[in-house]
Amino acid sequence: MRDCYISRNYKTLKSGGGRVRTDIETIMDGMGFKNLGLKQTRHHNMVIDFFLTFTSMLKGVLSLRSGDTILIQYPMKKYYEFVCDMAHRRGVKVITVIHDLGSFRRKKLTIEREMRRLAHSDGLIVHNPTMERWLKEHGYKGEMQVIGIFDYLSPEPINSIRPLPESPKDYSMFFAGNLTQKQNAFIYMLPEHLGNHKFHLYGSNFRDDLAKEPLVSEGFGYDYELMHNNRGDFGLSWYGESLTEGKGMIGEYMAYNNPHKMLLYLRCHAPIIISKHAGLASFVEENGIGICIDSLENIGETLDNISIDDYLRMQKNAKEISDKVASGYFFRTAYNELKKRI
Repeated sequence: MRDCYISRNYKTLKSGGGRVRTDIETIMDGMGFKNLGLKQTRHHNMVIDFFLTFTSMLKGVLSLRSGDTILIQYPMKKYYEFVCDMAHRRGVKVITVIHDLGSFRRKKLTIEREMRRLAHSDGLIVHNPTMERWLKEHGYKGEMQVIGIFDYLSPEPINSIRPLPESPKDYSMFFAGNLTQKQNAFIYMLPEHLGNHKFHLYGSNFRDDLAKEPLVSEGFGYDYELMHNNRGDFGLSWYGESLTEGKGMIGEYMAYNNPHKMLLYLRCHAPIIISKHAGLASFVEENGIGICIDSLENIGETLDNISIDDYLRMQKNAKEISDKVASGYFFRTAYNELKKRI
């Protein structure tokens, strides 16, 4: 009996979900999984990509044996139900790790269609308890396992030593992501709520014409650069056009999905600031790796009231979680727990 997967041809290996998917394949290789498909490639030609993906899927399903377990990373654009059905015909169990749900933010599927699709899997690895509850309420009847947080591998040693602020008045935050007003208007609404706390921004499309102190644009930075040289004591996980993230479509989406940028913050050994409405809020609280807030409207005062001792405790916890994230601990644990129950 083998643990198997079929490697896919990812076009954006370094960013967002592409990076996490690639890391999961690396973790599976280390766990002794059998890759039944083609090795990862970096082709960007659509015709070549289609051919390689189809060839990989076909090769993979024809290699399955009775008693195997296959893991699928979802969404899988064209072949998900085909692979699931072929696996079951060969006496194979299917575990699906969900990265995104098409019926949420992008609205590419109806909820009914997505639930029919996921019903082809014997078990799901899901982001957080909120996503697990949502799937159960909408009819998924298989086993589910909450991963808690995804893993984020890095061969780079982390330089987590920053000058410790002399007082809470000196704390700063940082944010990595798209800095457009359209996607993250909250950035340009923050200055009047920050007090003297600086907000360091890493990303593209910064609007200098809208920026006010204490916003500080640091330009675009790769993940390994931020792990070594980021400025900021807290990583801010926030999205959209509202200082109260529970409002609006993006806020509702983040109640179910785990943001990948939080992995980068933890790899920087930085405590997290996140909305109480976010799906990861319970993970942050349970592991003591940051603070959960209702709104950014009082963020300056909130930072003023975090003692240095509390900060050091959260930073120590963040480093411990970072070490687990860097080792593939969370995927390995979720997969092994779920496999016992299907």
